[in-house]
Amino acid sequence: MAIKENLLQIKSQLPNHVTLVAVSKTKPVADLMEAYNAGQRVFGENYVQELVEKHEALPKDIQWHFIGHLQSRKVKLIAPFVNLIHGVDSLKLLHEINKEAQKNNRVIDCLLQIFIAEEESKFGLDEKELTEILSSEEFKNLKNIRIIGLMGMATFTENKDQIKKEFQNLKTIFDKVSKQKTENCQLNTISMGMSGDYQIAIECGSTMVRIGSSIFGVR
Repeated sequence: MAIKENLLQIKSQLPNHVTLVAVSKTKPVADLMEAYNAGQRVFGENYVQELVEKHEALPKDIQWHFIGHLQSRKVKLIAPFVNLIHGVDSLKLLHEINKEAQKNNRVIDCLLQIFIAEEESKFGLDEKELTEILSSEEFKNLKNIRIIGLMGMATFTENKDQIKKEFQNLKTIFDKVSKQKTENCQLNTISMGMSGDYQIAIECGSTMVRIGSSIFGVR
């Protein structure tokens, strides 16, 4: 099945309030253009260099999300154009994003990554660390970033009950902290759910799903 058909089929299953991020890492520009021509405008990339090259090659109305693990020293490469940085998991990284956003005269939207899985390979903050960051004066002084939500990745397992429990945990944390509104923190987005588990994620309150292989085929 072609990319266009895959994309339209997935979009037909998504409620209106859920944003689809088409995860296009390692896929050629031609594949992204096929999705673009079918109406997709939000793309997610995992590698900084690849994101920069695709941004240069593709139409300028695309919203680029960086969804990989971002190294501080590479923030400057995507700061001029990135729309949303997923997976921010430290105050140190927020400082770096803020600094580079300031240089580009921008405010960059970010999601904080919460550790919800039972796998050590996943990154993220626990609830205590999240609360400490959001309530610190140091964080409130960062004027060139805006935290718009939380993201999390469930354990890679066939056990749907476990996945559901992990997503529900993220939703509970989101509901608690979303009451804390500051100038640079207004939580309205929960990014959870990928090709294998996005339907469960939406049931649990996800407002943004990251789907790659179900659109572009397996890597």
